[in-house]
Amino acid sequence: MYGLLFKQFLRTNTCKLGLFLVLILGIVSLAVGKQFLNQQEKIEAQVAEKQQEHIARNVDLHNDDIGLLLYYLKFAAINATNPLAGLSIGQKDVNPSVQSVSILTLEGQKYDTDLLNPTKLLFGNLDLSFLLVYVFPLLIIAFTYNLRSEEEESGTWRLVSVMSKSTLNFLIAKLSVRAVALLMALVLLFAVAGIILGASLDAAYLALIVTSLLYLLFWFALSFWVVSLKRNSSFNALTLLSIWLTLVVLLPAALNNLVATQFPVPEALTTIIKQRDGYHQKWDTNKRATMERFYARYPQLESFGYPPEEGFNWIWYYAMQHLGDEESSEESGMMHTKILQREQASRKWAQFIPSLHTQLAFNDIASTSLSNHVSFLQYLSEFHEEVRLHFYPKIFSNVKGTEVDWSQFKPASHQFDQKIAWYHILLPLIGFIFLFSSLAFVNFRSGMI
Repeated sequence: MYGLLFKQFLRTNTCKLGLFLVLILGIVSLAVGKQFLNQQEKIEAQVAEKQQEHIARNVDLHNDDIGLLLYYLKFAAINATNPLAGLSIGQKDVNPSVQSVSILTLEGQKYDTDLLNPTKLLFGNLDLSFLLVYVFPLLIIAFTYNLRSEEEESGTWRLVSVMSKSTLNFLIAKLSVRAVALLMALVLLFAVAGIILGASLDAAYLALIVTSLLYLLFWFALSFWVVSLKRNSSFNALTLLSIWLTLVVLLPAALNNLVATQFPVPEALTTIIKQRDGYHQKWDTNKRATMERFYARYPQLESFGYPPEEGFNWIWYYAMQHLGDEESSEESGMMHTKILQREQASRKWAQFIPSLHTQLAFNDIASTSLSNHVSFLQYLSEFHEEVRLHFYPKIFSNVKGTEVDWSQFKPASHQFDQKIAWYHILLPLIGFIFLFSSLAFVNFRSGMI
């Protein structure tokens, strides 16, 4: 029976057109992902070369004054891109993967972004995660909305009831045929993705595949439950499309507004204001008071002494630059905390919204989530301090620019250690599959089918 049902399904125009479109869109999404990865690789490859050119040019111009030289020099840090980002770009197209910072105040530099085409950002990227979350469910609806009503409306349901040992088994067979066809198309896309994107078959890649399969099975279970209500095709299609619209558009948008209201981030503005005020006010502050605060933070540098109150001095200048960051450190920490609270709240509520849960899981596995960027910003702070402490003694000793081995300064790389939380990723989807499958079977047992 399965072979006959499979051949019958493959011959339908809905199946041919649906599978053709999803495969074509899948290939396009992989091409978009590959283009994104190539762009990231190109940028990262150019960073080292450009940084050395930048350093060499400024050393030639300001060799006699290392304080002025380091006022202009910038040092790059790279947030390494996971090859799986080609499948789920997430926020990688908004948050920069490469940031160059000077040893001046950091807070204002953290949020410099890439120069991107605003039209591209407006329309977003057609990656495989978008195709999975938004398009595949529509195809499942097209394949299953008339699973039972088609037989009844064509007058063959009575014949099926007489000839089949179990009408439930017949409907499950029809459903499984459609599920196998679509899941095979998805597995094929993942196989092609592994080749195109150069992703290794590791735990992260396996997690993406398993999450995707469970997400599609959730939609098949949901459709089977709607079919079990024994309504006509129009009702089934309208109900399923309404559920799709609710799950992929309305609920995520409502949750976004709820989280933004629950966790406002006024610190985003006050951080920059305090950082700038903290720096600019030092121009009118006693230099010794400024240096005392600076040496309290870095007692190992106190041997360089206190500059005179009159005139300009690089020791005092870089000290007040750093104190500008110190003034805004509390607000900066609070802002990062609020951002992470937003993401945690989103993940918590997303457990009840399978579409959003799947998208967030994809971003987490591919290291393209907001938490990845916050981790990079924290790494950037550590990198900035390491560079500052390396150059402070040279600035305060007024060494020549040619006395520094500039070749040792290569772009730093941040590797995000993403752990796969299988339990948190898979359990919500398995729970929804079990729920709607059970409801469908209950409807059958109660005589609704």
